[in-house]
Amino acid sequence: MESINRFGPELLLLAMAGLILISDLAYGLVSLRLPPRRFIFPGLALAAVAGSILWLVALVATDTDGPAFNGAITVDKFSLFFGFLFTSVCAVIIVASLDLLRGSRYYAEYIALVLASTAGLMLLASGRDLIAIYISLELVSICLYVLVAFLKDGRSAEAGLKYLLLGAVSSAVILYGMAFLYGLSGSTNLDGIARALAGASESQRHAYLFAAVLLTAGLGFKMAVVPFQMWVPDVYEGAPTPITAYLSVGSKAAGFAVVMRIFLEGLADKAIADDWANMFAVIAVISMTLGNVLALPQSNIKRLLGYSSIAQAGTFLIGLAAVAANDPQVALGSSSVLFFLATYAFTNLGAFAVVIAISSRIQSDRIEDYAGMSRRSPLLALALTFCLLSLTGIPPTAGFVAKLYIFDAAVQANLVWLAIAGAVNSVIAAYYYLRIVLTMYTLEPVNAESFLPTPPLALAITMATVGLLVVGIFPFPLIDASETAVRVFG
Repeated sequence: MESINRFGPELLLLAMAGLILISDLAYGLVSLRLPPRRFIFPGLALAAVAGSILWLVALVATDTDGPAFNGAITVDKFSLFFGFLFTSVCAVIIVASLDLLRGSRYYAEYIALVLASTAGLMLLASGRDLIAIYISLELVSICLYVLVAFLKDGRSAEAGLKYLLLGAVSSAVILYGMAFLYGLSGSTNLDGIARALAGASESQRHAYLFAAVLLTAGLGFKMAVVPFQMWVPDVYEGAPTPITAYLSVGSKAAGFAVVMRIFLEGLADKAIADDWANMFAVIAVISMTLGNVLALPQSNIKRLLGYSSIAQAGTFLIGLAAVAANDPQVALGSSSVLFFLATYAFTNLGAFAVVIAISSRIQSDRIEDYAGMSRRSPLLALALTFCLLSLTGIPPTAGFVAKLYIFDAAVQANLVWLAIAGAVNSVIAAYYYLRIVLTMYTLEPVNAESFLPTPPLALAITMATVGLLVVGIFPFPLIDASETAVRVFG
């Protein structure tokens, strides 16, 4: 029962996903007058998310740390941090999807897939066994393949197919890396792998490093870092906008959570840690530079945010590179990644929620069609501006604190050149972020008709932007939570 208790938050989401699918059948089989699906299913989903959050709070309050199911997963401060993050993201995505689902026949399937994928994301952060991590990864991936193609039009179907094919390749590469680790260590548990690596010979350490390269390549697809980012622009453009937001936040955060869990627990031995830290540093610079340069000419705001997410992923990797560059900086480097992930999540969710509200009204994702938006919908223009300033790293937004934190981690780890590269790329990013702001505030609108977001979108936008402002002004509670979460890595 102790294992079930520790698995409770994920189990509740999975159970509700099944209940929603079964309830959907009742609408066709039962002649009773039932509440409309557009009301009952989102309500059930949000109730499950609230229940999962309360269960997480109970685990924190009772200090219920420890392994579950023979060490396959664990409850610790790290997994709890991501549990709160993923459930919060799930709630925002469900609220932001209500307009998309209006009139759709597939309410139940959509919401059930979001809940199931959220449970998978939470399991990825808590997995301490390679088999459990891989199964969780496939649960998330299969759900997202379907959600990306949800609209079933030409672009959505193409995006879903591309994501499926490239995702299958990345899964195979991850499995090869895991197979190497198992063959070398004789264990699928991260503790067993760490013990085997500590006593490995020189030639075996080279093989461990090769496994690390394979895992970086496969998980690099989930993190959307160069050179594994080729799917991002097309998938972001073709997927439903709420799912684009979900991909840019949930999938990316889970990818970094898995990388931190595997590399900081299983592959943390200094014999290879310096090598994979250097690898992350190089990938960070290339990802930041290529993502920002390719974002400059974009005219579609979803594609622009897609390339932006590649550049932001490179910034996350600065913190990972700082982890192994200097042993005393393990806490500083890894906690900076967690803090950045949390602030980026709500920044991007807020930005995409505004894009949903505006694009659904003007029926366009082209940046030039955002002209004069400050006159048509001042609150939406202000919210998008605030989110873009946070992505740029301008105070008093949370993004400024996050970039300052992660650059400080690089400097403290004697990676000054990496911090300088990040700062230069932030200046490049400011050009295309502020170009959107200037379009909204300085150009004349094509249509002067004013409009407001629907209540669900207004709620999602308010949740994200208020959170960014609060964290920007009072960042210390979230910083403390990030530092507490990474203490599990010693």
